[in-house]
Amino acid sequence: MKRLLLLTALIVPSLVSAEPASNMVWTPEALDFVVDGNLKNGKKLAEACASCHGEKGISAIGMFPSLAGQTGNYTYKQLRDYADGKRENPMMSSIAKGLSKQDSADLAAWFQSLPTAKNKASKMDLSKATSLVEQGNGKKILPPCLVCHGSKGDGQRMDTPALAGQQAEYTVNTLLEYKNGTRHNDIYSRMRVIAKQLSDKEIQQLGEFYQQLK
Repeated sequence: MKRLLLLTALIVPSLVSAEPASNMVWTPEALDFVVDGNLKNGKKLAEACASCHGEKGISAIGMFPSLAGQTGNYTYKQLRDYADGKRENPMMSSIAKGLSKQDSADLAAWFQSLPTAKNKASKMDLSKATSLVEQGNGKKILPPCLVCHGSKGDGQRMDTPALAGQQAEYTVNTLLEYKNGTRHNDIYSRMRVIAKQLSDKEIQQLGEFYQQLK
């Protein structure tokens, strides 16, 4: 109940925004549509993604996210947000606009089927990140990260990404973009509200924490 109240406190203030952060509506039909994505077609389409995201969906470059093991619904939503202009990136926006909804679902299903990256343990002191992930911060009204992203960083079916094995640099940049408002396709402004209350040191530790999580 306490965690639910914390989440509610984060969500309610952002409801005043008239412009939707995303056009994605997760109906049961939409969820099933992504689950039923065609793996064979997704694998074929993913060949064009390899230069940035790796042949097996594991990026070798920190600025590009690893997509292997990412929840299908999250990948699908990001592709549709790029196509709709709700998330902005010159390269990805152009690519996504050339994908049909079926293509997006096929790619999402394919990347979800791939094994997540296994990275070495970080040498950084991750005490702040561990506390945020497991306990949150009551003074800042921050719920534990595991409430949404899971104790193993594997995300949830609706709109919550898997973070385990993700490039630390990418996670850090994402949180900073939410913090400064340049990224704004999070429904109910959830991540923007959270990121604005995180210090840069906490953000750096969270990136390292999830990169080495298996």
